Amino acid sequence: MGRNPWFETVAEAQRRAEKHLPSTVYGALVAGSERGRTIDDNTGAFAELGFAPRVVGHHAQRDLSTTVMGVPTSMPVLVSPTGVQAVHPDGEVAVARAAAGKGVIMGLSSFASKPVEEVAEANPDTFFQLYWSGTRETMVQRMDRARAAGCKGLIVTLDWSFSNGRDWGSPAIPEKIDLRAMARLAPNVVTRPRWLWKFARSGRIPDLTAPNLAPSGGGPAPTFFGAYHEWMQTTPPTWDDVKWLRGEWGGPFLLKGVSRVDDARRAVDAGVTALSVSNHGGNNLDTTPASIRILPSIAAAVGEDVEVLLDGGVRRGGDVAKALALGARAVMIGRAYLWGLAANGQGGVENVLDIMRGGLDSAVLGLGRASVHDLSPDDLVIPPGFTRTLGAA
Repeated sequence: MGRNPWFETVAEAQRRAEKHLPSTVYGALVAGSERGRTIDDNTGAFAELGFAPRVVGHHAQRDLSTTVMGVPTSMPVLVSPTGVQAVHPDGEVAVARAAAGKGVIMGLSSFASKPVEEVAEANPDTFFQLYWSGTRETMVQRMDRARAAGCKGLIVTLDWSFSNGRDWGSPAIPEKIDLRAMARLAPNVVTRPRWLWKFARSGRIPDLTAPNLAPSGGGPAPTFFGAYHEWMQTTPPTWDDVKWLRGEWGGPFLLKGVSRVDDARRAVDAGVTALSVSNHGGNNLDTTPASIRILPSIAAAVGEDVEVLLDGGVRRGGDVAKALALGARAVMIGRAYLWGLAANGQGGVENVLDIMRGGLDSAVLGLGRASVHDLSPDDLVIPPGFTRTLGAA
């Protein structure tokens, strides 16, 4: 008899992902940069916050639903765009189906391993993510393709300075999967026969290309590292470029990666619909404070003007409640669902989303609230010196 595929926490999904995946693949999911201080603080800061529960007056029915950029979602949790989800043969399509089944918005990376058309068909509530990469003409073509596929919003990620080097070592990821790469990776992969069997049964090998960045006139899609190189070689954008992007898209527009109050105000001036307080999951400049520490200052500064989301360190439904209490409209999760995908495919992602829903509902119940929109700082125990305010001068 096989082990029950259901797991009760994201931590268990992570343990199963580590056992199931080749070490190089799992190492790519762990991520982080330099010392790993930011990735640790992202999760550790949530644990520093406490709840202030009520004992009487609980509501038998709780409303967890909300909208993000005008799109309804059954709970304030979005699938954050992450690149090349080749931990499972179905990749982003499996994630999109799971999110659709749970009534959740799907964020699709432009570095994804599946075409935007397939993902948007699996989940009509898809937001396409774009980097400032390539020429303006190229970026317009990518936005046009996402719009034609039915994407309802655009996520623009700018918080990346190409930090590299990790004290615990970075996994060796090939440029592409060919015979030479397969031979080099064989000793690592054969120790994970179940993972290898999934791809063999699907009739394809892990794909390290980025089909959503394929040239509009035809031609092969770039490899992940080819796309990454284009991104590195593109002159960084200005605030006028952000305003141009927003105008070219012409619809709901989320700027991801904000950590400073002054940047948040400039984002409002540029006309964004929403912004995400994020440090790129700890993958960018190490020792940047945890997202939850800087959320309150940004929500206070611009929360009346735009929707404020949080990305980074969310591992349970209680974390979602804490973020909402400190001013977020919703959160975005990344590693959590990737571990679920690795552990049990679409069912694993659904499992993670159920964990988020159950934990959030328990928090809303215990705090005596009827709706996620009622959560406030009064529901939390916030230790002295917990918050950080960046760029407020």
